[in-house]
Parts: sequence; C-alpha cells; structure tokens
Amino acid sequence: MLDLQELSDRLEIQDLQVRYSQLLDRFAFDDMDALFTDDAILDYSQTGAAKGTWPEQKAFIANAFQGFKGTQHILGLPSITVSGDRATARTICFNPMVINDKKVFYVGIWYDDDLVRVDGSWKFKQRVEELSFFDGL
Repeated sequence: MLDLQELSDRLEIQDLQVRYSQLLDRFAFDDMDALFTDDAILDYSQTGAAKGTWPEQKAFIANAFQGFKGTQHILGLPSITVSGDRATARTICFNPMVINDKKVFYVGIWYDDDLVRVDGSWKFKQRVEELSFFDGL
C-alpha cells in the first residue's frame, strides 16, 4: 500500500512530466530551465537530437523546432519508483510533429527519467529518449 507521501511524490513527478511536454509544445524553452537540476544530462541521441546538459539540449531543440509548425508530446501513464528524494520513471510518448499544412510525421518514444527532489520540488537529473518508431518521415 502506498503512503500519502509516495502518492504525493508520484503526482508531483507526473506534473513535472506534463509541464515539460506542455512547455516544449509551446516552444517555451526558457521556461523549462526550472525543471532540471543544474547538472542534468539529457540524451536524445536515438531520435537524432543531442546528448548533453540542459543548456546544450535547449539550444539544439530551439534550433531544430524552427522547422515545425507544431508538436504534441502525448504521454501515457508513467511507471514511477520513488525512494526517498530520488525516483525513476519510464513513460511512453506519442509525438506528432507538423512540418507544414500537409505533412505530419510521428515519433514514438519512451522517456527514462532519473529524478531528484531539490528544495522540496522534483526535477529531472537525467532524461533519456528511447526510440520506438518514426513514421511518415
């Protein structure tokens, strides 16, 4: 049985994941800074993006997203394991990406996250994209 603290932690982690997706889809990259630890590493190399710190990844994504009219990062329910102030999560994501009015391609990925609680808030310490598929590229 989950205690109230673990339930709260799980909901806070889900909220963090949702905020990431919503800010990404609004191209609000600077607003995403608060979601990561100072030493966070993101590895999106399986999908053709970068591996590096959040500032490096943010610069890469901001440049790459100039080619899209819109994106949607649609999340499934995550599998979350909490251990004190650390947690891991694995979450499926379906990502339609609009190139122009007539062209959409689809990406299926898994996010594998390592998270830590910093000053009472959950943050991404590491985020890895595992590619499942590309379609329509």
